Amino acid sequence: MSSAVSLIRSATLSDVAEYAYAATARKEARLVFLAGACPLDADGATVAVGDYAGQAAACVATMEDALAAAGARIDDVLSTRVLVASSSQADLVAAWEVVRDAFGDHDVPSTLMGVTVLGYDDQLVEIEAVAAVVD
Repeated sequence: MSSAVSLIRSATLSDVAEYAYAATARKEARLVFLAGACPLDADGATVAVGDYAGQAAACVATMEDALAAAGARIDDVLSTRVLVASSSQADLVAAWEVVRDAFGDHDVPSTLMGVTVLGYDDQLVEIEAVAAVVD
């Protein structure tokens, strides 16, 4: 776990959720707010068209690149919001499982949301994140 981020769990809340319920950052930490990571290749084309898990994986890779550009890593993330263009719970779960697995033991507080549409042609998944680092 990052030295700037502490994940918080509560014994009074259900342990069914696959993430911590809260996170804090040390007071001297620099916060990094990421734009939504999208499943786009270097030319701006949507990848893994029609594949929720494939797009989630592409979004994780994009998020990791953006984190690196800001001097952060995935274990510096404080929270995420995973947006999935679907009303099917199975589609949301397919995307979520990829994101959850990418974070491993650093199971940050997360919100998984079904939305009607996302910004790019054929886009099904987007991941927003906030990170904290100590320089």
